[in-house]
Amino acid sequence: MNERKDAIRDARTLGVPKMLLLGLQHMFAMFGATILVPILVNSYFEGEGLSVQVTLICAGLGTLFFHLCTKLKVPAFLGSSFAFLGGFSTIAQLDTGIFADMTMGEKLPYACGGIVVAGALYLILALVIKVVGVKKVMRFLPPVVTGPIIICIGLSLAPSAVNNASTNWILALIALAVIIIFNIWGKGMFRIIPILLGVVISYAAALIMQAAGLTNPDGSAILNFTEVASASWVGLPPFQLCKFNLTAILVMAPIALATMMEHIGDMSAISATVGENFIEDPGLHRTLIGDGLATAFAGMVGGPANTTYGENTGVLELSRVHDPRVIRIAAVFAVILSFIPKIAEIIGSMPSAIIGGVSFMLYGMISAIGVRNVVENHVDFTKSRNLIIAAVILVSGLGFSNGLTFTIAGTSITLTGLAIAALAGIILNAILPGKDYHFGDDPKADANRGLDMNPIQEEDIQ
Repeated sequence: MNERKDAIRDARTLGVPKMLLLGLQHMFAMFGATILVPILVNSYFEGEGLSVQVTLICAGLGTLFFHLCTKLKVPAFLGSSFAFLGGFSTIAQLDTGIFADMTMGEKLPYACGGIVVAGALYLILALVIKVVGVKKVMRFLPPVVTGPIIICIGLSLAPSAVNNASTNWILALIALAVIIIFNIWGKGMFRIIPILLGVVISYAAALIMQAAGLTNPDGSAILNFTEVASASWVGLPPFQLCKFNLTAILVMAPIALATMMEHIGDMSAISATVGENFIEDPGLHRTLIGDGLATAFAGMVGGPANTTYGENTGVLELSRVHDPRVIRIAAVFAVILSFIPKIAEIIGSMPSAIIGGVSFMLYGMISAIGVRNVVENHVDFTKSRNLIIAAVILVSGLGFSNGLTFTIAGTSITLTGLAIAALAGIILNAILPGKDYHFGDDPKADANRGLDMNPIQEEDIQ
């Protein structure tokens, strides 16, 4: 693969000050989306959810783990995964079996235990890919399965976005409008961080509204700084050990099917951006191991699942600095920030209406990615086989809103709608005749899906 012209492969030639600034830029690129995950999860768990401090240290340490596993070659940052939000929401609502009398804070460690198992699935896939090759694995996860599953993830979260936004529609619309404006018309760095800008500008609007004496429609205060005032400037992240329960595992673990596809796509995208085939060297199995270990570690200490971040890939393209050292500097910044509780409480004081406005875009985009997955891979819905698979996945994922609960050997087990949808899709794809998708037959379609083994360069498709 030819090297991209004008790209800087060794940032040390720029000097330490510029390297630090470049690292700070990468941290800001991931910051908005990464901290949004614990904020959203806290809204599900009534304020007893994930910690921003723990989330930041898990992102930083997880990124460093990833770099060690990939021989320090891949310039990727690992931040919080949004794909698991549906799982967190479902566990927060569980009221059967051992969850019947639990507080929200008592349920959270079980969700994190499910994330540990999801991370372990990465390691299993990495082993399988190492042994049999990626092409044989991907035949069980064609776009007709993965696309509708991703669509379900986004749509199942839609009611949460509306509920949060309805607490103050003015703030929600400000957040949404800012994200749209900077995403479409923003220039340079502003286009890379529209979510962060949406949060910051709408938060500033909330401060102005509070100063003007305005309240939410229900009469409550727009902002509450009680916890911020009492928080210290320096403190350890509030780690908590995960717990394991089969129901929670079955809620969270199947989501790894979607995030593993996201990981493979991101690896191809990063490869195409910097002009190196990281799927071959250091190898897809190594990148999966790095992501899986980072995710399992985060779940073990009470953090959200990690995933490779497209935002930072955009920064690589914008800055033309492709040195992984810069990413590792950003990871160290994230770890340092995790030891400043006052910053975490300021972030935690964000009105739920702002979260709702951001979620309008975010949850819709998750579903839109699933639609794009189906369209760009030319899934033929005139064929009954494909129509049946997609239909069963969509109805299962959205119809089983309360999941399916049953008892085995005295243990109450709940399969969520997403878990049912994933299992149904994989089984139907395996047993129904007439498969029309074969990985590797259409390299351009696989590239659009992010699954090609030799990423297409821009000059090849112009």
